[in-house]
Amino acid sequence: MALWLAVAALGFAVLFNVPKRTLIAIALLSSLGGSCKLILMNFDFHIVIATFFGALLIGVLSIPIAHNKHATPLVFSIPAVIPMIPGAFAYKSMLGFIQLTGNINQTAYDLALNQTISNGIKAAFILLALTAGVSFPMLISRKESVKTMKLS
Repeated sequence: MALWLAVAALGFAVLFNVPKRTLIAIALLSSLGGSCKLILMNFDFHIVIATFFGALLIGVLSIPIAHNKHATPLVFSIPAVIPMIPGAFAYKSMLGFIQLTGNINQTAYDLALNQTISNGIKAAFILLALTAGVSFPMLISRKESVKTMKLS
C-alpha cells in the first residue's frame, strides 16, 4: 500500500511542478504518513484520528527535510498528503444527495439521508484532520524562516 501512496504523491508532485530534487522525499513522506494512518486504523483508531496522526507525521517530517533540501515545507507536505484525501466518502455523499432528489419511499429516504450525512461529515472531518495535521507543525516552528533555522 505504501508504494501506491508514493506513486500517487509523485503524480501530484509532478503535476504541481515541484523541483526534481524533492521527489524522493515526497514519495517517502507520503508512504510514511499513509502507512501511519493505515496502521493506526488496524489498531481500531477512528479514521479521522488516524488521518490526523498521519498528516501530523508528514507535517513534522517535512520541516527538517525542507531545511535539508532548501525548499519550503509545503513543497513536501501538500503532495504527500493529497493521497489521503477522502474521495470515497465525498463521492458516496454526492451520490446520496442525488438519490435523495429521486422519488423514493420514506424508509429508503431516511436511510439515504442518514448515510449521506454520515459520509459528508466524515469527509469534512477527515479534511479538517489533514489540514490541522499538516499545519500545526509549521505554525509552531515558524518563529523564523526555515532557511535560518539551526538544527543541532
